[in-house]
Amino acid sequence: MVWTGTWVAERLGVELIGDEELPTLLGLALRRNPKRAHLLVSSVLGKHVPQRPSVVYGSGLDLGRRVRALLGDEEAARSVVLGYAETATALGHAVADGLGLAPYLHSTRRPVAGVARAGGFEESHSHATSHLLLPEDPKLLAGDGPLVLVDDEFSTGNTVLNTIRALHERYPRDRYVVVALVDMRSTADLGRLDAFAAEIGARVDLVAGAAGTVRLPEGVLEKGQALVAAQEGEAAPAAVPVHRAPHEAPVRVALDWPAGLPDGGRHGFTPDHRAGLEAALPAMADRIAEALRRDPAAGARVLVLGFEELMYAPLRLGTALEEAGHDVRYSTTTRSPVLAVDDPGYAIRTRLVFPAHDDPADGPGERYAYNVAGAGFDAVVAVVDSTADTPALHAPDGLLARLAAHIPRVVLAVVPSYTPTVSSYAPTGAPYTSTIPSYTPTGAPYTPTVSEAPERSSMLPEPLRGPAFSSYAPEEVGWLLQDLSDVELEAPTEEREEAIQSGGAHYAESLPVEYQPSERYQELFHTALESSAARIARAVGTVTETVLAERPGRRPVLVSLARAGTPVGVLMRRWAQARHDLDLPHYAVSIVRGRGIDANALRWLAAHHDPADVVFVDGWTGKGAITRELADALKEFEANEGITGFDPEIAVLADPGSCVRVHGTREDFLIPSACLNSTVSGLISRTVLRSDLVGPDDFHGAKFYRELAGADVSEDFLDAVAARFDEVAETVDTDVKELLATDRTPTWEGWAAVERISEEYGIHDVNLVKPGVGETTRVLLRRVPWKILAKRGADADLAHVRLLAEQRGVPVEEVDELPYSCVGLIHPQYTRGATGADGKAVVSQ
Repeated sequence: MVWTGTWVAERLGVELIGDEELPTLLGLALRRNPKRAHLLVSSVLGKHVPQRPSVVYGSGLDLGRRVRALLGDEEAARSVVLGYAETATALGHAVADGLGLAPYLHSTRRPVAGVARAGGFEESHSHATSHLLLPEDPKLLAGDGPLVLVDDEFSTGNTVLNTIRALHERYPRDRYVVVALVDMRSTADLGRLDAFAAEIGARVDLVAGAAGTVRLPEGVLEKGQALVAAQEGEAAPAAVPVHRAPHEAPVRVALDWPAGLPDGGRHGFTPDHRAGLEAALPAMADRIAEALRRDPAAGARVLVLGFEELMYAPLRLGTALEEAGHDVRYSTTTRSPVLAVDDPGYAIRTRLVFPAHDDPADGPGERYAYNVAGAGFDAVVAVVDSTADTPALHAPDGLLARLAAHIPRVVLAVVPSYTPTVSSYAPTGAPYTSTIPSYTPTGAPYTPTVSEAPERSSMLPEPLRGPAFSSYAPEEVGWLLQDLSDVELEAPTEEREEAIQSGGAHYAESLPVEYQPSERYQELFHTALESSAARIARAVGTVTETVLAERPGRRPVLVSLARAGTPVGVLMRRWAQARHDLDLPHYAVSIVRGRGIDANALRWLAAHHDPADVVFVDGWTGKGAITRELADALKEFEANEGITGFDPEIAVLADPGSCVRVHGTREDFLIPSACLNSTVSGLISRTVLRSDLVGPDDFHGAKFYRELAGADVSEDFLDAVAARFDEVAETVDTDVKELLATDRTPTWEGWAAVERISEEYGIHDVNLVKPGVGETTRVLLRRVPWKILAKRGADADLAHVRLLAEQRGVPVEEVDELPYSCVGLIHPQYTRGATGADGKAVVSQ
């Protein structure tokens, strides 16, 4: 095959260096992706470039046979093959076929109702990052035999190593084999595999079809983005010739897919399944050939076009047609956005664009078929699963219409989507008694049987992620909450306060009306952010480095206490990624004073991570009430559930109350994320716990205020702080060394001060005394404040507090000997006609 990378190489200075066969395997294109500029386009993968099915299938078979020779038959029979969605699903299948003795599973980006997740991971450079592992047999990944991981290319190794690390924590084994069509690691990455193997104490082998590397010039990402923008901004190139002759509507062919045979490896595919498919392929290929023969000219040159992750079934249908004597090529549609340039030196010549037609979980979007239009095909066989056979597929702008505009005959073949009857997952490593019988090609339904009910935690849903829930990017945080956005939960501040103090309601049973900041207040926020960003970055770096230093060799799992802790958790995750290239998992959970932490969220965490790796994160401490709440709740959880290992210690950005060991600072200063509510926290409300909305097996709830998107400054806050990471790095290193060498035992100074203030001011309830800038701000935004105590001389951090107090008519009292910059006092014994201890009536907003 002619090298098709000169167009990119000449414009960006990208070089392909390596084995002689590399130019026959790879071309170059440009991604429409902010995370990576170039795309290595494989000529033997069957994704972007139509290729003979025998070549695509044979490439994977050869790699699988090499793995079998490496392992030996005994170890090969104990192994499991895992492929990556979406590009490597068929490649992984083919490797498993070459291995011959092992079951196969591929990751998926399609959640399946009723099927529990047995694992997952993130692919940081991808346009769609979250991978799920959804095996029907919960024991599939739990064995100790070799795990064979298959991807189309092994470049930095991040995705594969992150996968191994995550699975090794839960299913440790002695051996892994990484398989790729091409090994494209840079010189800097070559040693990582050996170092990683030594770190986890396992053998990790690599089997690749060819090896080389891509030499990228400095600034290639920015240059690539500029080149893509320039190309897309130019006048549209001459259109690909459209088929003008009269043609029939797409023809549907009945495959008679064997009942109960999985459509691929999304839930597992065993050697018995493979035998069933092999037996059925000739007859299915005959049915497709018969549909093509209705038009004598249609069968001359045929494209079998698969659908995103559904690559293996169409590939095998293509090989069967090829074996029957047809001139066949194979490729699939994709969700990967790539620039198309009609130039012989560029790998992606044409692009068909159409809307997604399988109701994807992450919402609607564009999908693509590359190098299909203008390629001279006489017929196309579009193969989709039944989930994707929707009105959108058949719409005037859908895939079938796009194909019909360029290819004379379109045949549609639908493979039934396979959904397991039962899926259960054991979070604790306990053995399962569920069994899933092998598939036998008799036409009988494939019915799993289960002799024991699944664990309750296996029924919990996956975390909510943006943009469907919150304005944060999906990789920034997973919310272990349920979405109550459609429920009316807001109540006027005065009504809430009266109900809370009278004992008629708990503060977590309703929400305050979201504060809409004035223009003056918004200016104060941005001014505060500009002046404090470096200070916050330093605290973020200090607390993150302390967490990492105290867990050598382990990968912490950040669990922020929603919602004040969530921006801090995101920033800690960004620091670890920027300074250490660590991709730390981050979740947000609910904790409610007086009610404890969400036990179902803890169950989910225990099912997916080692509890010992969990680090609870919050924004700041006041008097330490939440610190004590968490410790008590974890003791109760451990006693009730028998799940141990969670550390009750909280890592916070600021600890003015001296309530925790792990902190970024003990100064009480303004953290701008405390100035606002949802609009600085991903547009998420505070959490809700109400018995009529949250059942015993539900996550706590929260709302996503989509309607406030115009006022959202969540990303502004994160980006402003993250932009200062480099300038504070050296200072952070010094701070951490000093901090680790000092006695950080909490003194609970804040709690003592709150008790004293409660008595001095005649309140007699520590819950109505809110110390610190953050808590004082909350009082002014969400409760009925009585007065504000301000430390004399602390004006620099209190401009927004004074403005809010002025707007609500709340007096600010200057005091000495205050361990905090300020303290907010909630109106004691509040009723709407009440006066405070000083005899003055409160002024409501």
